[in-house]
Amino acid sequence: MDGRGIHRINLPMKVIVGSKILERIPEFLREAKLGEIKRIGIVTGPKTYNIAGIIVETALKREGYEVYIWKAENAQVKTAEEISRKAKERNISLFLGVGGGKSIDIAKYSAAKNHGYFISIPTAASHDGIASPFASLKGTGRPTSVKAVTPYAIIADIDIIAHAPVRLLRSGVGDLIGKLTAVKDWRLAHRIKGEYYGEYAAQLALLSAKHVLRYHELIASGNPDGVRIIVEALISSGVAMCIAGSSRPASGSEHLFSHALDLLAPGKALHGEQVALGTIMMLYLYGDQRWRKVRRIMKKIGLPVTAEELGVDPETIVKALLLAHKIRPERYTILGENGLTPEAAWRLVRETGIV
Repeated sequence: MDGRGIHRINLPMKVIVGSKILERIPEFLREAKLGEIKRIGIVTGPKTYNIAGIIVETALKREGYEVYIWKAENAQVKTAEEISRKAKERNISLFLGVGGGKSIDIAKYSAAKNHGYFISIPTAASHDGIASPFASLKGTGRPTSVKAVTPYAIIADIDIIAHAPVRLLRSGVGDLIGKLTAVKDWRLAHRIKGEYYGEYAAQLALLSAKHVLRYHELIASGNPDGVRIIVEALISSGVAMCIAGSSRPASGSEHLFSHALDLLAPGKALHGEQVALGTIMMLYLYGDQRWRKVRRIMKKIGLPVTAEELGVDPETIVKALLLAHKIRPERYTILGENGLTPEAAWRLVRETGIV
């Protein structure tokens, strides 16, 4: 929403989900009216290059494209800036993010910096950044979500995503479960702070969460149809953010808790695992009895439901709860402006069975 009351919505132009489709990248570029751009930058990772990046590179070079590869080791701001600068020197205007969160976020950021196009090609369904216009970068002292560009297209190869470690798929489910509290927080901020609230975007985000909860048994079975459900739900969640113009429908107090854990215990757990654990606690704070059902389904799927399973000690969980409201003070949630007291935080983790 700008100063004139205009709300602009930028959505992905194409979403392609299927099996063994990465070899057909040149065809999809022509369909998307991007076939004339012959110089392409691919941001991938050391492992994901061997899994998918090389397939995309080979397919493009076979059709005469000039391809530049960057293998990002991390999602630091300085890494993103360096790749953006090198892309500018080569006059690149089309960026493909081939890999996980790091690759996709840096490609997205580079496209924004160079006023170019971005295509999201995930190798795992671990978070909803695959379809959102926001990039999560590190290295600024606190987790930073930067408005970048909406993916021009999303190309998801189910075969490749299905062969990703099962923990990554579970993490994607965890990220989606978080929408249950993110939307509650958004509504709360609307009522108390007068913040803009969009019902359609909120319902779309909620639908993504409810969809994976409904089909949790299929997802837990490892069936490719379950993988497709996760991928499509993550894309829907990303689209909800595009419609809202912010990450509000997908990120609330449960994400603040996860970001706090990233600062206190970096690398201990995956983003979606932390978000899901946070969702149990935030639902409890809201007095929403669904926290028990969510916890039960998480356990069934194989997501961690205790501090021990997450690999983080109870004291750190409590510290994260106490720190969470300070991560993004402008984002009002159930944690309020003053956060929890230590007594309330300890009671919360005990009542929800996290310790």
